[in-house]
Amino acid sequence: MEYLIVIAGLVAVALIVGGVAFLRPGRRQRPPVEPAQRHGGATAVDEAEAAAPTIERPPPTVATPPPPTIEIEQPPPGAGRLVRLRARLARSQNAFGKTLLGLLSRETLDDDAWEEIEDTLITADMGAAVARQVTDDLRTRVQVLGTRSPEEVRALLKEELVKQIGADLDRTLRTEPHGNRPAVLMVVGVNGTGKTTTCGKLARVLVGDGRTVLLGAADTFRAAAADQLETWGSRVGAQVVRKDEGADPASVAFDAVKQGIDTKVDAVIVDTAGRLHTKTGLMDELGKVKRVVEKQADVDEVLLVLDATTGQNGMQQARVFAEVVNITGVVLTKLDGTAKGGIVVQVQRELGVPVKLVGLGEGPDDLAPFEPGAFVDAILGD
Repeated sequence: MEYLIVIAGLVAVALIVGGVAFLRPGRRQRPPVEPAQRHGGATAVDEAEAAAPTIERPPPTVATPPPPTIEIEQPPPGAGRLVRLRARLARSQNAFGKTLLGLLSRETLDDDAWEEIEDTLITADMGAAVARQVTDDLRTRVQVLGTRSPEEVRALLKEELVKQIGADLDRTLRTEPHGNRPAVLMVVGVNGTGKTTTCGKLARVLVGDGRTVLLGAADTFRAAAADQLETWGSRVGAQVVRKDEGADPASVAFDAVKQGIDTKVDAVIVDTAGRLHTKTGLMDELGKVKRVVEKQADVDEVLLVLDATTGQNGMQQARVFAEVVNITGVVLTKLDGTAKGGIVVQVQRELGVPVKLVGLGEGPDDLAPFEPGAFVDAILGD
């Protein structure tokens, strides 16, 4: 009994001592630090911050750059443009002129010499009938005059060539508006002649002369044609009317003329699809475009674009176009390349309409009003 009392007392003393030790203030033992926390891993504080709600900040404002501005160009006036381009034309035609002048300057002009002169004119794409007539007229005049100084020969040849080209033909380009209606110009021709480019260059010529212009992209079979026109129009500040690829060309032409009337521009230039002259249906459609346009305004010009280097093939194309629409003038492109100057005479003889414009290069201002005297001077050289 006494033994149990002693044990109970010892247990009580132990409990009292332990409680005192527990209640005594002392250094608190930190929990062990994990290796990941020692070397920069996530801590409890980090986790707490991650769990805390975040305050969203608006992204930094980035200034949107303005759309690029297209500088409107001011083309030079069209008057005298062919004269300014004489040097370029002379480089391509000078051999023809020098050959003729050399032949005519011979001391003796026998039958063989005159035959050679006629052949030279034929190789210049003048056509056999015209070449023979020019040769006969020159032969008569040389025999009558007797003397043939270089100056006289050149004057005779120039006079004869200008006569064949037709100095008296009306080459006026009808671009004046009619009251509240603009002048309407249709541009036609087969693919590859430079038709769409001619539309753009013609717009530059008119803008350079102080006119306002609208371009109608009625070549809806070739998406690049409308893109080309928009590029030309943006450069000179001309309006462009276009529709989706494959749209009805007549409706595009109609809308272009309507917008031209509404916006009171001076001239509307309608680019048509490059028609293969063997496709009868497409040629008929070209006639339809013209008829639809004429419901709103008269068509002042129907300009046929011909590649001057195609020779007789170009003439065949020209005849077919002339049967479908009333051609009022011809634009001869690529006259600065391998083209022969005599094509001007042949085209006019075949179609009965004048060459009104010539393309003398790839530059934007290389389309010029045709001037017979300046043209012949360029061929013959100074």
